[in-house]
Amino acid sequence: MKLSTYFRNFNQFIPSQAVSVALLTVCSASLVACSSPDSNTDSPSQTEQTSQTQADTNTLTNDGDLPTATVNDGQVTLDTVRGEMTVPLNPHPVAVYSMTLMQDLAAMDVPVEGLPEGLLLDNFKAKDSPESAPIGTIFEPNLEALNALQPKAILISNRTAKKYDELNSVAPTLDLSLSFDDLYATSKQRLAQLGVLFDKQAKAQELQQNIDKAIADTQAVTKGRGNGLVISVQGNKLSAFGEDSRFGYIHKQFGIPIADPNIGDAKHGEPISFEYIQKINPDWLLVLDHDSATGETGKNAQAVLDNSLIHQTQAWQKQQVVYLSPDSYLAFGGYYHWLNDAKLIQDAYNKTAQ
Repeated sequence: MKLSTYFRNFNQFIPSQAVSVALLTVCSASLVACSSPDSNTDSPSQTEQTSQTQADTNTLTNDGDLPTATVNDGQVTLDTVRGEMTVPLNPHPVAVYSMTLMQDLAAMDVPVEGLPEGLLLDNFKAKDSPESAPIGTIFEPNLEALNALQPKAILISNRTAKKYDELNSVAPTLDLSLSFDDLYATSKQRLAQLGVLFDKQAKAQELQQNIDKAIADTQAVTKGRGNGLVISVQGNKLSAFGEDSRFGYIHKQFGIPIADPNIGDAKHGEPISFEYIQKINPDWLLVLDHDSATGETGKNAQAVLDNSLIHQTQAWQKQQVVYLSPDSYLAFGGYYHWLNDAKLIQDAYNKTAQ
């Protein structure tokens, strides 16, 4: 079954009804077979095995034997949201319209020749990489600039998915959107695919190990410490997020039981009030400060929540309010998102440990 089957109804953001993708487990032997013998990250044993296996075709699979990346004669075929797409191995120049993919490529030290403008985070470029050409914005690509760049591949994700046809007319476009139903599984899959695409399999494995350790360390400090409610504060508007929403990883991966299991999985959250939070009375509040993350002016989330109703909650009284990273909204599922949110939660829980 193709990965695209799971994402048949993708639009700008993944619909909440999308079926969860099976958890990706990278096949060590396949990754070694695809590794470059010149890679600095290869251990001696990996290099030795690689030099012995210069096969024409290698395949990366997950637990369900779902093909996700195949290397054949200098070409990589990826199973994407739009079906199988084939591009050159290690395609350069490359254009990227996804903050999540930018984070992963930066962490793998992969230079990107074309990047959109107006990015609000600072961890999108590999160290010592040359200046990237501006190619429009994530929501409005500049097709003229793209044509001038002559990319071998264009990588997009959720926010640029509606522009797929336009971009694909310029160069082969890989729609590597993530599923909110299971952010961890699809982000793990995408990281592994990028490792194959840019011949950085060992580095991708290392990054995934860092993510998994951060998750395990977070679970260790959150266990038995009460429930939590994930909310977004945008001006005076409040939204709450359920287990199958974009913030479901807080409960599924970081191990914080949800305070209200009746919250739906709407991609922008369920509208709530201060009275609702006071009634649910969560042990922990995990807050996305939307306006701060997107550069909007006005009162920040802490000021908005500083009112008599929120003061009555266990979370406020015990100083158990965690402000999530901007990455959690802008680059959800990216390498630094996992690490930054894990650290923020660990620090908050350790600070109030009994």
